[in-house]
Amino acid sequence: MPRLPRGGHPGRGRDVSEALIRMAGVSYGYGAAPPVLRDIDFVLEAGEIVTIVGPNGSGKSTFLKAALGMVAPVAGRATRAPGLRVGYVPQRLHLDPSLPLTVARFLTLAQPLGRDAIDALLARVGVPGLGARPMATLSGGQFQRVLLARALAGRPQLLALDEPTQGLDQPGIAAFYRLIEDVRQEFGCAILLVSHDLHVVMSASDRVLCLNGHICCQGTPSAVSAAPEYRALFGLGTGGALALYRHDHDHGHDHPAHATAHEHSDHDA
Repeated sequence: MPRLPRGGHPGRGRDVSEALIRMAGVSYGYGAAPPVLRDIDFVLEAGEIVTIVGPNGSGKSTFLKAALGMVAPVAGRATRAPGLRVGYVPQRLHLDPSLPLTVARFLTLAQPLGRDAIDALLARVGVPGLGARPMATLSGGQFQRVLLARALAGRPQLLALDEPTQGLDQPGIAAFYRLIEDVRQEFGCAILLVSHDLHVVMSASDRVLCLNGHICCQGTPSAVSAAPEYRALFGLGTGGALALYRHDHDHGHDHPAHATAHEHSDHDA
């Protein structure tokens, strides 16, 4: 499996003892069916951002669940740092619209939170003052930000997001990714993100993993977008560029290959 060049982000160069997740030669499957993922070798370092892309059925969500210990490997070994604090934003969460559940109450389901803590969390994710609103009345963008607030309540060492921008429009997607990058800088947490937006990958990603039942290739977004394995899966519909969204920041991350933005992709991961 080709491993492509990596850049210089905060997660880089850390001692291997700081690894949050290690997966060595693991395969994952369900019942008697062939493995969904096979021969996975992966290490997630503290503070690192890793984005996972791949076509439908490539095993992206299974990879995320496996990394978090939600499914057991059928071969190999997967370990996590002892006491690892994880904040998880699921791919989708269906709530009965008739359920009288306010945003504040939803945030306290996982752990007790005072009013000040709830207000601070909602303000941090850009939806201040929503504590008394019923969950059923939120827009798609507001709902995702509330899910993020809940994931951040325990100050996670790892923030895991499974296709968190499904159902959002292009401005909403860009705003959510910008928020995620800002949160990472503030909290110092690692981020493991599954993306279905081939043309929208955070420019600050330390690595992009391209999956199709195994890790086809991995590296910086610009390196992966130019890799033959990536192009064999997705063609050139995005012009070889993964990043439509570019966050203007002063973190010292420079990705010149992302200068060309493409607004459409014919592929859905």
